[in-house]
Amino acid sequence: MVPKDAQRPDPIRISAQVSTHVAPLPYNLIYLALFSLPGSCTGPGHMSTTENLIQRATASTPLALAPLNATSLRDQAYTLIKAAIADTDIYNPSQELRLDERQLITALGVSRTPIREALSLLEQEGFVRTIPRRGIYIVRKSKQQIIEMIQVWAALESMAARLATLHAPDSEIAKLRHLFDEFQSSPPNEHLDEYSDANIAFHTEVIRLGGSQTIIDTTRNLLLHVRAVRRATISQSDRAARSIIDHLKIIEALEKRDTELAERLTRQHTLDLAAHVDRYGDFLG
Repeated sequence: MVPKDAQRPDPIRISAQVSTHVAPLPYNLIYLALFSLPGSCTGPGHMSTTENLIQRATASTPLALAPLNATSLRDQAYTLIKAAIADTDIYNPSQELRLDERQLITALGVSRTPIREALSLLEQEGFVRTIPRRGIYIVRKSKQQIIEMIQVWAALESMAARLATLHAPDSEIAKLRHLFDEFQSSPPNEHLDEYSDANIAFHTEVIRLGGSQTIIDTTRNLLLHVRAVRRATISQSDRAARSIIDHLKIIEALEKRDTELAERLTRQHTLDLAAHVDRYGDFLG
């Protein structure tokens, strides 16, 4: 929902700079340059290696040269803007959602074209939308859309947990416990920001341990909104304390290679979030 009084708000801050380095020279150009140095001729009356190569190329087909990659700036801008959106508390009612194109140009140090191309890609993916005569805004999902996204996440992450019990190395599963080391002696409610980060890391790591690239790819775009909702709700109804208990039970099931239990606990843990949003998520609209 776009605030009616949003005229010239501050944009999302993006501190990273897009790299504008020149792409490496193609191998064939380096080859030509090397052999055009003095002394590269084979002897009096002989053509240089450079001349010989050029003559053969002219006689047959042109050198296989491709245009410099002009889309890399767009791709870098896309990645950085998307990451900045992901790090923004977009479901905080006071969070400004408008993106200022001029500020993005200044922050990323590139021209208008790659910025507009990046924003166009983000709009196609449903992360931003253009409102005529007002600007470009980050998209907030409705309460029902969020619930459905969480339900899809529950199905995918529970399958990833099942696969992890079958394929993930013990050493990788063991790393999950270390995500919560600092909260063993101090309740997560006292460190909500840090616990929120550990919470997100846990769920994305379970996805990774499943080893399914299809699941990883499918959850990538869901993550932006699911992560934002987890952050927005982690302080409600003592969810942080209950969350860490659930996580440790899931880890134990993974360590024991209990396929059915790991899948069931992971699915129920995320469905509990969907139920919480259904009950308390009126702020989502």
